[in-house]
Formats: sequence, C-alpha cells, structure tokens
Amino acid sequence: MKKIVFLLLLSCPVLAQSVSVPALIPVPQTLEPGRGSFVITSQTRLNILTPVLAVRRMVTDNLPGIPISDRNIPKSRPITVRLAAVAGVGPEGYDLTVTPTGILLTAPEAAGLFYGLQTLRQLLPVANSRTGQFVTTTKGQRIPALHIRDQPRFGWRGLMLDVSRHFFDKAFVMRYIDQMAQYKFNVFHWHLTDDQGWRIEIKSLPRLTQIGAFRVPRVGAWGDIENPMPGEASSYGGYYTQDDIREVVRYAADRHITVVPEIDMPGHMMAAIAAYPELTCGNKPVLIPTNGKFYKLEDNNLNPCEDSTFLFVDKVLTEVAALFPGPYIHVGGDEAFKGFWAQCAECKPLMAANNLKTVEELQSYFIKRVEKIVQAKGKKLIGWDEILEGGLAPNATVMSWRGMKGGIEAARLGHPVIMTPAQYCYLDLYQGEPTAEPSTYSICRLTDSYSFEPVPDSVRADLILGGQGNLWTESVPSSRHAEYMTWPRAFALADVLWSPRGRKNWPDFVNRVEDHFRRFDAAGINYARSMYNPIVAVKRPPLGFFDIFLSHELPDAFLYYTTDNTLPDDRSPLYTKPFLMPKGAGVLKVVAYRNGKPIGRMVELTVADLQKRMK
Repeated sequence: MKKIVFLLLLSCPVLAQSVSVPALIPVPQTLEPGRGSFVITSQTRLNILTPVLAVRRMVTDNLPGIPISDRNIPKSRPITVRLAAVAGVGPEGYDLTVTPTGILLTAPEAAGLFYGLQTLRQLLPVANSRTGQFVTTTKGQRIPALHIRDQPRFGWRGLMLDVSRHFFDKAFVMRYIDQMAQYKFNVFHWHLTDDQGWRIEIKSLPRLTQIGAFRVPRVGAWGDIENPMPGEASSYGGYYTQDDIREVVRYAADRHITVVPEIDMPGHMMAAIAAYPELTCGNKPVLIPTNGKFYKLEDNNLNPCEDSTFLFVDKVLTEVAALFPGPYIHVGGDEAFKGFWAQCAECKPLMAANNLKTVEELQSYFIKRVEKIVQAKGKKLIGWDEILEGGLAPNATVMSWRGMKGGIEAARLGHPVIMTPAQYCYLDLYQGEPTAEPSTYSICRLTDSYSFEPVPDSVRADLILGGQGNLWTESVPSSRHAEYMTWPRAFALADVLWSPRGRKNWPDFVNRVEDHFRRFDAAGINYARSMYNPIVAVKRPPLGFFDIFLSHELPDAFLYYTTDNTLPDDRSPLYTKPFLMPKGAGVLKVVAYRNGKPIGRMVELTVADLQKRMK
C-alpha cells in the first residue's frame, strides 16, 4: 500500500488530482490511499471479534444486509471489527484498513468503533432511499482501498436544537440525532424551555406542561407576529413525556451522543410563569407569548429573592437529573432583564443582607445557589456567558455565544469553556444572500462556519472542551426548515471540531459538501443551497450613487449582472470589479454561472433594497 498522508493530498494539487480521495466529512486525521478496492459479494461476512452484545448490534445496524460469519463456514473477504488498543489513538479513535481481500476496523472502545463505522458508511455508495438511511450494503458495491487512523480534536462536538419556540416531535428529534451521528457529533444540546413553551414533563409540577406547553397559533415573520389576545385558544405546541425523554436519551446513547438538557433560568421563563405566576417578583398572571415583543415590558425572570423559587428549581432539576444520565445540566443564564428586580420589594433586603451591590451580582447569587442544587444531583452546571457577570459560579462551565470574549475570560479564570460564537455557530442566521433566503436576521455563511477556530491563542487549549452549532427556532417553524438551516453549515462545524487544526482547504471542502448533497438528496434530507447564490454588498462613494461589490463563496463561479431590468445570463456584463450603480437604474439583478451553466438563484435588489443595505 502506497503511503500518502492526507495532509499532503490537501496541500499538493497535482498529487491530489492523481489519487482518488474519498469525500469524507469530517476529514480524518490521516488517510493513505491504497490500490484497488474491496468488493462486497454474496460471500462477504461480518467477523465481529467481541462478545459484547451492544457492540455486535451496533455493527450490524450500521452495516445492514451483511451476515455475521458462521464459524463452520470459511471466511471469504471478511469485514472484521474488533475492540483492541491502537497506538496513539484515544477512546473515540479508530484504525480502518481496506484492502481488496478484506476490511479491518479496530478501536480501543465502542465509541471509536462507532465512528469508524460512520467512515465506512461514507465510503459506501449512496442509497436511493427516503428512509433517512445514507447507505445500503449490497452485492457488487466497491469500497476503495485505504488506511485511515483517526481521532477527534475535541471531546465536545455538539449541535443544539431549540424546541421551545416551535415544538418538534420525538420522531424528528431522533432523525436529527441520526443525522448528527453520521458526522461524528457527540453532544445533543436540547433547549427544552423558554418563554414560548415548556417542553418537558415535570410530574411534581403538572401545570408546566398543562399550561406552559401550549400557546395560541401564529404564523409569519418573528418580529411581526401579533401578541396573544385574552380568550384565544392555546392549541399550538406540545411536550415530551418522561418516557419520550428516556427513549430519546437511549436512542442517542446508542449512537454515542450525550444529551444535555437546558432549563433556561432565571430569564426566558415566561411559559413557567404563565403556569405558576408566583414565580416572579410581581406575581402577575401572563399569557404565553407568541413573539419576543414583551421583553423588558413583562417580567420573564424568576424571583431570585424567595426561597420558594429555589424549591421550584430543585423540583424541576430533581426530575431532569433523573432523566438525563450525562454529566451536565445547562441552566441558561442569558438575556435576563433585571429591571424588575431593581424594583422588587423582596430583593432589596436580600441584596443588603448579602452585600450585593448590583443586580448583576444578584444574578450571580442566583446562579451560585442553582449550581449547588445541580451539584447535589451529581451534575455539573453549564451556562451561557452572561453567567460571568457579577461573578462566576465556582465550578461552572461557560458556553460562549457573544463572540469569543466570554470564553476567553472564563478560561483565564480556569473554567472549562465551550465555544459557540454566533458569527460562526448560529444556525438560525441567514446563510446566504438574504433576498434569496427565508426571513431571519444577521448572517453566518458556510465560509464563516468553516473558518471557525475554537481555541484562541491567548488561553490554555485544554480548557476549551470544543464547540457546537446552535439552531434557535424563532424563525424555524417546521422540521424541513430545521434541516435546511442546519446543513451544510453543520458539515463545516463537523470538520472544525473533529479534524486537526490547520487542516482546511476550501475548494476541497466544497467538493466534499457537494458529494454529501447527493447523499442527502437520496435520503430525502433537506439542506440549503445558499453557497450557490451571488452575494451583494453596497458602499456609498464620495460622489455618485452606489458602489456595488459582488462576490461568491465558490472559487470557480462567474457573476453576470444587469441594471436595466432585464434578466441576466452569461452574455450580460461579467463582474470583474466594483461598479457604480447607474443613475436612474431601478433594480440590480445578478446570476452566477459555473462550468458554463447557471447555478443558484438570481439575486434581485431594488434601489430601496440597496439603500436599506447600506444602512
């Protein structure tokens, strides 16, 4: 077998063209192409060298249709899977060798075997199926000869799904976990509670789901949705029973994914307050909001100054801790408006008695008390980076979303950090030219996610546990749209969180993404094609109308445009440099071509659109 390390393939275009390299996501640590291929035949058998039933089931589930070897029948071209030490490889690593005469997958632990199986599945031809399965194993399929030795860069490789703003049923949650597993994510962060809905059954507090899980139905852009009216039926929503939760947790564990529950507090609690108004300072009855317009107008915080609040938190977390065997509970801590606390009659004496000078210190007091509750359940606390304000709880892990600053500050204090800055990791943002996308806010392109580097140079690398993508769902009303917003940006994050630092090559990544688009097409999974669309930026020159700047994420795309209200094609002006929008022109239209054919959507902006964009 000819030894060619994959890093060299990525950095040497001539060599890369001469060797067929599989389109794997994420990129393995090393890949050495071999000669020939392994062909699945009717005699191919699985040779599973472990008596552990869970591991044996995992292998057969991931390589369906291949029989297990019978000791009485001679092995012919076997696929051998074994648990054994691999030099220099950790618990999630594996060694995979494919030759024309057999396949050998070795890993020190079951997790490594699982990830090796995911790589092997990606080496198989795509299935033609609507079941969500990516591959089938049938006679005549070929797997290229190669040797891979692989392990992840980070131990925390997560995706977060917000099921509060819109409820996603158990079947979709499990399908989402399946998709994560294919790309070696190992943490499913489940945002279970927020202002718009409480989604987890708490048996000792039944009104949380009887009332808090349902709101009045609304459609439309998040910022324009009307408030609920008194007397309207609360018919939209849902929740997961505790049996549902256990089933999802088991399902994820079978795929080596840890489920981290989030019960967001002290803010983002309007659904709980609607069920139990005594939880907040004013004890004021409220309706579950359909939007975010109530912020700073209605108190959506727990009262941090009443012992009854912490009895409520203890009841909730007692049941949550029993349902989730993983080591963490996420308690949010973000975006807590404290103006109502400043006016609260109960809070002033408590602040004086505890020498709390600011409401930020009052939130720190709250989080520190909650951390003791979490630790009493045998768990560790995670919070968003706002929990730094007023003083960080002694053993907290910080999830940094407002850029990298909070994570850097926490790491310098010696705390573990999960990096998830919005500009790289927020999957609810525009991922392409906004005029060609469903309505949302801000922007995080595929190139942004791919450029993400979780470890700042100024902190200890061992304190950065990893990172994750976050799918908030204010503007994500359906499961199909949840998939659209997740992929392909989650492909980029999979590479970032698994592959060695510096192992980035944008043209190569684009080729791999397009290969996996074909897999998603066959499996019936939705995804965004935003990387095919032109990008328009505007500046106002010292003299003149508008300076137009066009760009594209693909390196081999050509852009053509018109300003005379005609439809552009490849005979229209070719964009080569910024140009001045002609006076009197009413609309700019741009189309991209690749390999002589149009790709993506035509982008169309009126003068009014350009003016708004400049602001």
